[in-house]
Formats: sequence, structure tokens, C-alpha cells
Amino acid sequence: MNETIQLPPLRERFFRRDRRSVPAARRFACETLAGWGLAGGERGDDVVLCVSELATNALQHGVPPGRFYRVFLRYDGQVLRVEVHDSGPGVPRIAAQADEGGRGLLLVAALSDKWGVGQRELGKVVWCEFELPPRAVRAARAS
Repeated sequence: MNETIQLPPLRERFFRRDRRSVPAARRFACETLAGWGLAGGERGDDVVLCVSELATNALQHGVPPGRFYRVFLRYDGQVLRVEVHDSGPGVPRIAAQADEGGRGLLLVAALSDKWGVGQRELGKVVWCEFELPPRAVRAARAS
């Protein structure tokens, strides 16, 4: 018996190790959310800010010269997942209160519903998830 399986929408893009890649990653997130009918609003802004913070971390700490990082977005109708993959060693740490910088992961933790880090054969993935309110879910399904 053949059965059609509906896969959740996903988009991914690779970005060069270049300071212009973070604004490009933000644009990619904005365009993707708009395409899924999820642009705007508080949660959409939170997603874009988290993409920006995770892309900045990958650029500053995780991508050796000449390499790329990958931004991956998936939406299953209830949860939007952001993943940023890089080839750098180690796992990121949350900044201590006395640190002057390094607040990106604190922002991600505060804005997202869940977040974490996974080791890969080459590098790591830092991810976060957003549970979308029913209104956003209805709007996305209508489009």
C-alpha cells in the first residue's frame, strides 16, 4: 500500500565565514518565516534574534577560516526549530555574570522554549525551539 507522508517544511542554507553572513542569516530567517506565514509578531522577532545570536556564535567561535556554517529551520505546525551547525571544536558555554560579552546564549535561553547543544562527528549543532501560539499556527496552516 502506498501512502503519502506529509513532511514538515524545512529550509537550510550554508554561510561563509564572513562578517556579512550574520545579516544574511537574519534575512534568510525572515524570508523563511514569511514563506511559512509566520513573519512578524513577538515570536517571529524572537526566532530571528536567536538565529542572529547563534550565527554570530558560529562565526566567532565555531567556523575555522575557509569553512561554512549551516542554518537549518524546520516547522511542524506547532514547533519551529532552529539549528546552527559549525565545524568548531568544543561546546559553547553560557557567560558568567562578570563577563563583559558572551550574552548570546543567555538571550537564546530566555527567548526560546527549549535549547541545547549536540556534538557531531565534525563540530557541533546549537539548537533552539519555539512553541508557536495557536493564532500563529492557524495563520500558517491557512497559507
